[in-house]
Amino acid sequence: MDETHGTLTDEPGLPGMAAAAPVPAATPYRVLARKYRPQTFDDLIGQGAMVRTLGNAFSANRIPQAWMLTGVRGVGKTTTARILARGLNYLRTGQPDTGPTVSMPELGLHCQAIMESRHMDVLEMDAASHTGIDDVRGIIDGIRYAPVSARYKVYIVDEVHMLSEKAFNAFLKTLEEPPPHAKFVFATTEIRKVPVTILSRCQRFDLRRVEADVLSAHLKKICVAEGVEAEDEALAAVTRAAEGSVRDALSLLDQAIAHGAGAVTAAGVRDMLGLADRSRIVDLFEAAMRGDVPAAFAELRSQYDAGADPAVVLSDLAGFTHLVTRLKLVPGAEADPTLSEAERVRGTQFAGRLAVRALSRAWQILLKALPEVQAAPRPLAAAEMVIVRLAYAADLPTPDEALRQLRADMAAAEGGAGRPSLGGGGGPASHGSAALQMAPPAPQPSPRPALTAVPVTAAAADPAPRPAPPAPAGPRLGRFEDVVAQAEAARDIALKVALERDVHLVRFEEGRIEFRLAQGGRQSLATDLARALDAWTGRRWLVALSREEGAPTLAENSRAAEETRHQNAAAHPLVREVLSRFPGAQIVDIRDKAPEAEAAEAAAPGAGPAAPPAEDEDADDDA
Repeated sequence: MDETHGTLTDEPGLPGMAAAAPVPAATPYRVLARKYRPQTFDDLIGQGAMVRTLGNAFSANRIPQAWMLTGVRGVGKTTTARILARGLNYLRTGQPDTGPTVSMPELGLHCQAIMESRHMDVLEMDAASHTGIDDVRGIIDGIRYAPVSARYKVYIVDEVHMLSEKAFNAFLKTLEEPPPHAKFVFATTEIRKVPVTILSRCQRFDLRRVEADVLSAHLKKICVAEGVEAEDEALAAVTRAAEGSVRDALSLLDQAIAHGAGAVTAAGVRDMLGLADRSRIVDLFEAAMRGDVPAAFAELRSQYDAGADPAVVLSDLAGFTHLVTRLKLVPGAEADPTLSEAERVRGTQFAGRLAVRALSRAWQILLKALPEVQAAPRPLAAAEMVIVRLAYAADLPTPDEALRQLRADMAAAEGGAGRPSLGGGGGPASHGSAALQMAPPAPQPSPRPALTAVPVTAAAADPAPRPAPPAPAGPRLGRFEDVVAQAEAARDIALKVALERDVHLVRFEEGRIEFRLAQGGRQSLATDLARALDAWTGRRWLVALSREEGAPTLAENSRAAEETRHQNAAAHPLVREVLSRFPGAQIVDIRDKAPEAEAAEAAAPGAGPAAPPAEDEDADDDA
């Protein structure tokens, strides 16, 4: 009989043989997320603002009755609540009581019990499993009693948003005026589900996602402590997958150590997470943006055969598209420590060669395609169709470029040349002129974009070219009012309103307009008007801004004419008589009599001269 455990020992069956040596009890394994859980405020990473606020509050003795800790999963809400409870009750054996503190250089009298969730005065409640009013009533009934041994009685309520409405209402009075010895610490991931009446009684701390470089350094420190060899690229992949959550990062690192038999490699992490090689994602991006569909298909199939999930591949492709956009627009973005060397070097190259419009279009395509691939019965086939869409859309022109190319087509047709095409998806050879094969972006166009033709690739001429039909003649615009009427006919209401309201006409002749821009008018009005006139008339117009005073705007002329009509109507003797007999009456509108009826009578055969209208009818009409 084993005296230690009370179990039968495995004695040898033959006398005279030595007894088996006792097997030492194995120490239970603790996962990294628990083994390296922070014990003090100094151990918390990425939450410097909260620690500084608490330290200042403890030093000034401005300690509130309740705290609300919120943030995504795994950033340390519950751990921070326990450390906060430890700091409130920190007391070292044989040392004078200095009160609450954030500096805890060694274990205090209550620290070990608090960190192990077994202290009598620090009560933890999981609101996910204790949601009713009876659970809260138990807290309310026990809060009146003083703590047994600690300085404060601390109530830690995790996932507080799970409490019922009645439970929240029962908390209100106690939470607003608790006894001096009671403190509350709430933790939640769904801060919007907590009633505002509860939030207004707490000091709120939003625990941030841990930044990538801080989290990567933390993982490297743990690997050194565990004696594990880890590649920087592997730790960067774990950091990206954790998305700022320390617990997720430690859980993934624990799994990666087991997967690699004690060594954490980039290839092992990719296999474990079902990720594709980051450099191969860059190769796929290059093939798609170059329009090389066969190469892109081969790369996608190779990654799929290696175990990569098609949806994850597209997600990584979208992530790299976002990275290239950041490298293009954000100075210093290449200094991110989580980037691999291939992402940093080749991403910078792509940022210098690709236009923002191409990157934005690729992002939209990939973002909308992800749900399709995830829900497709054949994810690989769906991903290949997304690659086709991405490759053929890589070189599509923007609307203004398409318009300029169409104008170039018309000019080429008038000159008898072959008709060029809008590249980007016409036939099998069209994807050879995709975004990465285009020249670097041209300088910004001048205010007269229609005067500069965009170079296009002429298609092969027909064996027997036919003469191009003459271009249709545009409208004749002999007055500025004709230009405004043409804008209304073209349904360009914004331009019409701007021409009426913001243009002080200085000089007008067919093919040339000069005007002074009214205060507050848009600066691009001259360019917009020139572009519109070129499109309407098929000829070049020179539109220029002038410093001369110019004529009043059409809107000012219209208002002046309306005021004159009102003054003339008000001066009519019959109208004055009506206004005098009806106090408070006003002239609301003035309408001219329609001459259609009189013209019909005059045009009728044998009709005599129309009788003059009665004076009272004219007065009524004017009024």
